[in-house]
Amino acid sequence: MRQRGVFWWLYQPYKYLVVAPALVLATTFFVPLALFLSFVSNTRVSSKWAAVPWARVMAMVTPLRVRVEGRENIETGQSYVLVSNHQSQYDIFLLYGWLGVDFKWVMKQELRSVPGIGIACEALGHIFIDRSNHQAALATLESAKAKIVDGTSVIFFPEGTRSRDGKLKRFKKGAFRMALDLDLPILPITVTGTRDVLPAGTSDLLPGSAKLIIHPPISVEGLSVEDCQQLMNETREVIASSLPAKLRSAG
Repeated sequence: MRQRGVFWWLYQPYKYLVVAPALVLATTFFVPLALFLSFVSNTRVSSKWAAVPWARVMAMVTPLRVRVEGRENIETGQSYVLVSNHQSQYDIFLLYGWLGVDFKWVMKQELRSVPGIGIACEALGHIFIDRSNHQAALATLESAKAKIVDGTSVIFFPEGTRSRDGKLKRFKKGAFRMALDLDLPILPITVTGTRDVLPAGTSDLLPGSAKLIIHPPISVEGLSVEDCQQLMNETREVIASSLPAKLRSAG
């Protein structure tokens, strides 16, 4: 639990009177915009002109200062399997607002029913997976492969859920199997600082700063499904390398 000093108490009215209404208003504005742009154009345009500004508005209102390292590691027009650690709901704002890559989320089926967010994610072409049904999940990923072309990437949180203690959790294999199946490089991403802004499982929001670190891509050329564990371990080590030492072991 945070230390509740003077600044914490001063921020609470702002959180409820400014940030929370801003989230509602921004979502109310950008969701219909996303739907409209997806209808008249395509999901790439919708993401650029609805999802990206939505994320930046929310970061500005919080306020959250964002730094990006390693943008030179992204090759224009190349599709990737993006793999990121997951510490906070604010990771979503960082990735949408500052990554600069058109991507599709792989997200749990339950998010489809979240008011506003669910319908917007559908309009943006994101991929909902029913984790309770392994065969259905595999079929969904198989059908989603057609979307990952011409510079559009797919993004995974391979830990499966947010880390409550900040430690990098064990990875699941889905992202790495997809990279091997599609013969696409993996682009590892480390997010830091968001847990201090909004810890997982809480509404204890505070302003702060965060960093998005984009590592060099990891090629899957010449690898097969038998190399999946090795690929997963290598990617995890790269992402962990930009975290404090105490957060690198599996939580």
